[in-house]
Amino acid sequence: MELKFSKVTRKGPITIVTLSRPEVYNALHIDAHFELNKVFDDFSADPEQWVAIVTGAGDKAFCAGNDLKWQAAGGKRGWDKGGFAGLTTRFDCDKPIIAAVNGVAMGGGFEIALACDLIIASENATFALPEPRVGLAALAGGLHRLPRQIGLKRAMGMILTARHVSAREGHELGFVNEVVPQGEALAAAERWAETIAKNSPMSIRASKQAIQKGLEVSLEQALAEQRDYPAVKAMVASQDYIEGPKAFSEKRAPKWLGR
Repeated sequence: MELKFSKVTRKGPITIVTLSRPEVYNALHIDAHFELNKVFDDFSADPEQWVAIVTGAGDKAFCAGNDLKWQAAGGKRGWDKGGFAGLTTRFDCDKPIIAAVNGVAMGGGFEIALACDLIIASENATFALPEPRVGLAALAGGLHRLPRQIGLKRAMGMILTARHVSAREGHELGFVNEVVPQGEALAAAERWAETIAKNSPMSIRASKQAIQKGLEVSLEQALAEQRDYPAVKAMVASQDYIEGPKAFSEKRAPKWLGR
């Protein structure tokens, strides 16, 4: 598949997806959404790829969200089943995805980051859901993910004012995992990805799925049902489930197969 609006780089088990429309601060339109949906379909289906990083081209923007100029000019809107950038409604991917936010993350761009499992931000990163200022609403997940991640009152404060939040404040609010100097977001995200990749990918997928499914129900129900979650059952049936304890007992580094 020829990529026009994104770039994909693989480093061992890590897939790096770069949103590549720097001329519009990596804002996305319908063709970009469909392309990115296929990119993340491929990542999800590839057994050799364990962790993904999504970032933006250039040094100014992660993603400015929906391409409003495209929309104002009559461009058709829409995306595939994975949602905005192929990520915001991708609820079936148990592999970890990291946002390396290297600049502006506005509207849909912030919603992409919120849909990821970790957010690493450079000091020049800025986050906002400014849709009300242009007569829209953050319906690609922002209105629902942000309150769940930082609490109702804090989220209301951001959403109703449409104010911009710095990387440092994002860290204080709890939606940013680490703040790094400008230009170092991708390198820091790779460091996180490499650390994750040292663990069993089967265990990582089981853990992510158990967290996501468990948060939808009571604690009692989550504990009762977790062993029936598909990724947990796959972990128990995998070679990694045997290799981990064996490597520990033999005092050596494990050789994960990811299956």
